[in-house]
Amino acid sequence: MTQGKNVLGGTLEVCCTSPMTGYYRDGVCSTGAGDVGIHVVCAQVTEEFLEFSKVRGNDLITPVPMFDFPGLKPGDRWCLCASRWKEALDAGVAPPVVLESTHAAAVEYMSLDELKQHAIAP
Repeated sequence: MTQGKNVLGGTLEVCCTSPMTGYYRDGVCSTGAGDVGIHVVCAQVTEEFLEFSKVRGNDLITPVPMFDFPGLKPGDRWCLCASRWKEALDAGVAPPVVLESTHAAAVEYMSLDELKQHAIAP
């Protein structure tokens, strides 16, 4: 696991613990060797994004008790796959992001300027 730095160069801060997010389910958008999806973008999901993601094959709305996943609702914060956020950006439905909680690896998928254009306060 690499907790590391955020996209601003500071210490990666907690994204959300309710619901518990992160590839490692520790509330942080850190990544590591097993994280194929690169779950590094801390986003505050919107209705528009949740519907977009569901249509694209990743239903983040429906609870999955087997995996202790409560399902997301607009306003929840979640560590998104970098490629999904970029896909949503290109489609015009990117949810806002918390830069302090977005892992530095995110800039391998989109520019810091693109992230800053969608930034919200921590």
